[in-house]
Amino acid sequence: MRILVVEDERDLNRVISKRLMKELYSVDSCYNGEEALDYINTGEFDTIILDIMMPKLNGIEVVKTMRAKKNTTPVLFLTAKDSVSDRVTGLDTGAEDYLVKPFAFEELLARIRVMLRKQANETTNIFNISNLSVDIATRQVKRGSDSINLSAKEFDILEYLIRNKGIVLSREKIENHVWNFDYSGGTNVVDVYIRYLRKKIDNPYEIKLIHTIRGAGYVLREEL
Repeated sequence: MRILVVEDERDLNRVISKRLMKELYSVDSCYNGEEALDYINTGEFDTIILDIMMPKLNGIEVVKTMRAKKNTTPVLFLTAKDSVSDRVTGLDTGAEDYLVKPFAFEELLARIRVMLRKQANETTNIFNISNLSVDIATRQVKRGSDSINLSAKEFDILEYLIRNKGIVLSREKIENHVWNFDYSGGTNVVDVYIRYLRKKIDNPYEIKLIHTIRGAGYVLREEL
């Protein structure tokens, strides 16, 4: 899953980004509201961690602009302002959550997982289709009783597919959700990783779940 970190305190920005990458999220980061809108307008993110007090445009203005453009990406405000009125203002603007500095990273990670579950209309961290089970919190994958070991990128792609099961996802959308703006790999990288996934998820089993839609992309679904 891909996260945008917007925080003008560069040391804190770097610490948050490194911790999220350690948790195997794909992360982009920037330092003011104008940069944030540039990233948001050109990329696709699953969650945005957004400071409120920033130069050029503050977090409130960023979210107002996003929501006016019908961008529904979940936003978690990260701020030193902790009064009730500040929290109400932030949430009423359109943010999904609000975390006050200083904070525990474990709480930040838990809140991110909650927002991602809500986005997918799920109530747990475990996603299922047929006999495939994907635990987002522990990154454990099972097909029936078999445990399947995936690389970080293989898991990221499978997570995106299963969160959107039944929906055809283009190669571009998959790439935009799994790799950040620093990626400069080959144009067929998604096809390569889909082949890796099929060898582990589908090939040993009778029921195939990963399907190619010619000219459109890939979909995770049970064939009728």
